[in-house]
Amino acid sequence: CCVERLVDLCMEEVRLSPLRQISVKSSLSGRSTPRGSPRVHSSGRTPPRREGRGGGGAVQWFRSSRLVYWLLLITLWTYLGFYVQSRWAHDNENKVEFLRFGGKLRKDVVVHVDVDKSKGMGSVANETSDALVSVTPGKDDAGVNKKRTDVSLSKIDDVASRRSLSSRRKTRKASRTSRSKHKVSKAVESKALEDEQDPQLPMTNATYANLLGPFGSLEDKVLEWSPHRRSGTCDRKSDFKRLVWSRRFVLLFHELSMTGAPISMMELASELLSCGATVSAVVLSRRGGLMQELTRRRVKVVEDKGELSFKTAMKADLIIAGSAVCTSWIDQYMNHHPAGGSQIAWWIMENRREYFDRAKPVLDRVKMLIFLSESQSKQWLTWCEEEHIRLRSQPVIVPLSVNDELAFVAGIPSSLNTPTLSPEKMREKRQTLRESVRTELGLTDADMLVMSLSSINPGKGQLLLLESVSLALAEREQGAQRNHKGTVRKEKVNPSRKHRLRGSSRQMQSTSLTLDNAAGRQKQELKLLLGSVGSKSNKVEYVKEMLSFLSSNGNLSKSIIWTPATTRVASLYSAADVYVTNSQGVGETFGRVTIEAMAYGLTVVGTDAGGTKEIVEHNVTGLLHPMGRLGNKDLAHNLLFLLRNQDARRQMGIEGRKKVEKMYMKQHMYKRFVDVLVKCMRP
Repeated sequence: CCVERLVDLCMEEVRLSPLRQISVKSSLSGRSTPRGSPRVHSSGRTPPRREGRGGGGAVQWFRSSRLVYWLLLITLWTYLGFYVQSRWAHDNENKVEFLRFGGKLRKDVVVHVDVDKSKGMGSVANETSDALVSVTPGKDDAGVNKKRTDVSLSKIDDVASRRSLSSRRKTRKASRTSRSKHKVSKAVESKALEDEQDPQLPMTNATYANLLGPFGSLEDKVLEWSPHRRSGTCDRKSDFKRLVWSRRFVLLFHELSMTGAPISMMELASELLSCGATVSAVVLSRRGGLMQELTRRRVKVVEDKGELSFKTAMKADLIIAGSAVCTSWIDQYMNHHPAGGSQIAWWIMENRREYFDRAKPVLDRVKMLIFLSESQSKQWLTWCEEEHIRLRSQPVIVPLSVNDELAFVAGIPSSLNTPTLSPEKMREKRQTLRESVRTELGLTDADMLVMSLSSINPGKGQLLLLESVSLALAEREQGAQRNHKGTVRKEKVNPSRKHRLRGSSRQMQSTSLTLDNAAGRQKQELKLLLGSVGSKSNKVEYVKEMLSFLSSNGNLSKSIIWTPATTRVASLYSAADVYVTNSQGVGETFGRVTIEAMAYGLTVVGTDAGGTKEIVEHNVTGLLHPMGRLGNKDLAHNLLFLLRNQDARRQMGIEGRKKVEKMYMKQHMYKRFVDVLVKCMRP
C-alpha cells in the first residue's frame, strides 16, 4: 500500500509540474512573473535564454522537483526490504540480536530457550552447540498477539535435536529451508568434535592416580612459538611441488583419532595445500579430536561420505585413501563410478590379517598400493599370492617422516627456521622446555623417564610393559638390599682393625664414599609415562585390566604417570629419556612415534618384529626384545641397563638422531611420493 501511495504521489507530481512553471508569485515589487521563470511576450514567443543560465535552470528544476526524491526513497526502501529479508533468512546465529534495539530485547517478542538440563546455557552455547532460531506466532498470558522466538541450542552430535529443528522449519519456504540447513551443516562441520573418554573411565586423577598434562601452553611459553604461527612449508623447488601445483586431491580419512594414520593424512593434506593443490577430505568416522586441527589448517571437509563425496572424488586428479578401513567407501565409489579405481592410490597403514581380509575384495581394482615398510609389503604380497589376487601395479614403499613442527622444536633444520629461531637457538629452548616439564612431573635430573605414547589396546602391549617395569623395580630393589648388606659387613670389619692398619683414615673415607654412592643410586628413580588417556581408539576393558593390575601393585602406581591424548607431544619428547614401543602380534607396521623419539635423542626399546626391527639397530640406536610375556624379562633387563648406564643411553640417542636426519625427514618421504604421483596421475 505504501508503494502504491508513493507511485500515485509521483504521478500527481508529474501532472502538476507544468502548472508550477507558470505559477505567479507575488512580491513587493509588483512583478507577477516569478524570479528565474521565462517572461511571456504579447507575441506569444519566448525569447532565447542566455547560455550562461542554462545550467542554473537545471539545478533549480532538480531542487524544485519532488519526483527525484520520491524515486530515491522508493529505491532505498526496496533495498532495505531485501536486506532485512536476506539477513533474516540466512543469518541464523544473530536472529536474537536482530530483534534487539539499543541493546534491549523488544517487548513484543517472547524468547523461549530450550537448553540441555544437564549443562548450563553458557557452556553449551560456547563450546558444543549452534544457536538455531525459529519464529512462530503466539499469544502471551494477557491474550495479546506476540511473536515467539524459539532458540534451540543443539549439540553437534545430537540427532534428535536436528530432527526437531527440521520439524520447526517446515512452515518456512522451501528456498529458505534449504539455504538455512546448508549453513547450519557447514557450521556444524567446522566445530571441533570433543575427544571424550568412555563414561566408564572418566579422565580424573581419581581413576588414574597421577594424570598430568598436556603441556601445550607451557610449550608455547618457553619456546615463544606456536603451531598456529606456522606458515607455508612447501619446498618450492621440489618435484613434489611441481607435480601437485593446481591439482585436485581427495584424501580419505577412516577416523579422526590422534593416532598415526589420521595424523599422517592430515600432514599430507597440509603439505599439498602449501604446495598449491586443492584438497578435500572425506571422513568416514568423525570420532576423535582432529576436526579442530583440520579446521585450523584450512583443510576442507566434505559434508557427507555418500553422493556428495562421490561427486567431489570424480573431479579429483588423485584419491589417496589412508587406511585399510576405507574399503567400504572405495567399493561404493567404484560401483558408482566404474572407472574410479584408476584414480585411487591406497596408502595402507595396517599389518594384521583381519585388515587384509576386509580389503581383499577391492585390492586388485585400485591403481596402486602404498606401504610403510619392507616387512609390511612382503606380508601383504604373501597374502595376495595365497588368495590369488593380482595387483594392477607394483606396490610402492613410502615410510612416514618427522613433521616440520617436531623437527623444528628438536633443533633439526626445517622449513620453519628463521634467523631468530635457528636450530642452535631451538636446542637451547628445548633444554629449557625439558627442565620445565620435568619440574611439572616432579622429576629430578637423575631420574629416568620412560615414555610410551599410543592408543591403549592389547596390540600395543601396555599391560606387558607394566609387568616388565614391575620386574625391573623388584630386581633393582633386591640388588640394592644385597649391596646394603655387603656395605654393613665392611663397616663391622674396618673399625675393629683400624688401630692395627696404617692409613685407616683413607679406608674410612673409602667406606663413606661407598655409602654415599649407594645412597645416590637409591635416589635415582625409574618413572613410566603412559599416554593417550581419553583417546577414542582405547579399549575400555584393556584399560580396566591395566588399572586393576596397578591397584594390586601399590608401589608400582607411584612410578606411573598418565597423560591425555594430544597432538602437542614436543614437550613430552623433550622431557623423556627412553621410549618404549612394545607392539605385539606381527609388530608395529612402521612406528611413527619411533622416529619422532629418535629425532629427540631418545633411546628406543622395542619388540624385535615389524617396522621397529627395520628402524632400530640393536645396541646402536636402541635395544630390542622378544614379543609376548616371554620378552618381559628381557625388557626389564634393558630398562635396568639404561638406568645404570647413562653414557650408553646418551650415545644410542645420538646415533638414532643421526639416522633420522639421514633417512626419515619430510623431504625423504615426499621424494618417494613423487613416484606415486608420476605413476597414478594423468600428465
